Amino acid sequence: MKLSEFKFELPTGLVGLYPAENRDESRLMVVHRDSGEIEHRVFKDIVEYFGEGDVMVSNDTMVFPARLYGNKEKTGAKIEVFLLRELNEEMHLWDVLVDPARKIRVGNKLYFGDGDLVAEVIDNTTSRGRTIRFLFDGTDEEFYKTIESLGETPLPKYIKRPTEPEDKERFQTIYAKNKGAVAAPTAGLHFTRQLLKRLEIKGVDMSYITLHIGLGTFRPVDVEDLTKHKMDSENFFVSDDTVSRVNQALDNKKRVCAVGTTTMRALESSVSANGRLKPREGWTDKFIFPPYEFKICNAMITNFHMPESTLLMMASAFGGYEQVMEAYQIAMKEKYRFLTYGDAMLII
Repeated sequence: MKLSEFKFELPTGLVGLYPAENRDESRLMVVHRDSGEIEHRVFKDIVEYFGEGDVMVSNDTMVFPARLYGNKEKTGAKIEVFLLRELNEEMHLWDVLVDPARKIRVGNKLYFGDGDLVAEVIDNTTSRGRTIRFLFDGTDEEFYKTIESLGETPLPKYIKRPTEPEDKERFQTIYAKNKGAVAAPTAGLHFTRQLLKRLEIKGVDMSYITLHIGLGTFRPVDVEDLTKHKMDSENFFVSDDTVSRVNQALDNKKRVCAVGTTTMRALESSVSANGRLKPREGWTDKFIFPPYEFKICNAMITNFHMPESTLLMMASAFGGYEQVMEAYQIAMKEKYRFLTYGDAMLII
């Protein structure tokens, strides 16, 4: 397929700037793949679509405060450093993006807070990318506490407002536990403890994978021929426990639902030769776009995504290109909220 086939005009007024007051009261569009029927519900109604023995798999990655603001030595120029991933824990080496990039050169020292944290630029990686080393003498625990205190919740740039204190909690799923993501697995943001309890009472099995979301998820596709697009690698882990629960559901012909595109990506990167899930830990650069035969899941929860994004392409691969693109037109007409703090879609 071609990039241009995923183009549409998204009105800026439909970008969710704030989350719903209650997580599980976002709107929910339900898309039935077999009949083409579309229902308009509220997210907590999702319980009605699942039953005993079904499995929901979610991404339990935890977002860390990846956006730091500091100053360049000598000039004092204000700079933004976005932490992408740690390259070496012992040496505090990090892969980062810097802004404004033209002012940040190898050898520069950067100061954060009142000199609480100092970093040295040691390499260029891309036009905006740098490798930096934090010059820190304390323990690892003290280092991460300093990052926590100085860093800001890394809201996507398309949320055009300053970060607010409530974002620290709301830009995180309630089951987040493994720190390492620079963006939230947004489909999971709609779950509350009460909703998880209701699903549990109904016999729905909640399982988890971990995939640490990097900025590559949001990197624009800049080639018309999708087969030429290369995804950034992301680190993930699929446990033995999740494997046994998912495979049991598949054997019993139950529903296996991926909560979000990142979960789907991890599951589809861990398929055995006989079409079952297998334990895996490592990196995936899997890019899913139509046509694609999904091996594990027969249901998916996802938010409404950007035009021409890899996330929209995966949703279209799962729900059917024409059906999903039509659903997006209906979503815009019905004023659904899009992107991170937006509404949700269940494809079954």
